[in-house]
Amino acid sequence: VQLQASGGGLVQAGGSLRLSCEASGLTFGNYAMGWFRQAPGKEREFVAAINWSGANTYYSDSVRGRFRISRDNAKNTVSLRMSSLKPEDTAIYYCAADELWDTVRRGTGVHYWGQGTQVTVSS
Repeated sequence: VQLQASGGGLVQAGGSLRLSCEASGLTFGNYAMGWFRQAPGKEREFVAAINWSGANTYYSDSVRGRFRISRDNAKNTVSLRMSSLKPEDTAIYYCAADELWDTVRRGTGVHYWGQGTQVTVSS
């Protein structure tokens, strides 16, 4: 199984970025997907999750209203549209996959992790 994240980069505060994660080696439609992030010196934290069909989404309080997670099961991809970015959003962003919705939301015991993509927001 591979989760290939892309789309990170350097952006000014207030700007936008779109992250994508392409999955291979699994039956994508059977998996809930999530995004997590880890800033330097901090623990990894949950950002957003989406269930297998895309009908249910869930966000951390820190990104709700600014970020939007979506998926395309035909293309085996999950995306994270990030708007109104803040310097505190700076982190390595990871996509994750698990068959269980609650596991992805908790971020503990998740089956598969991607390699991460760096997002840097300058003030």
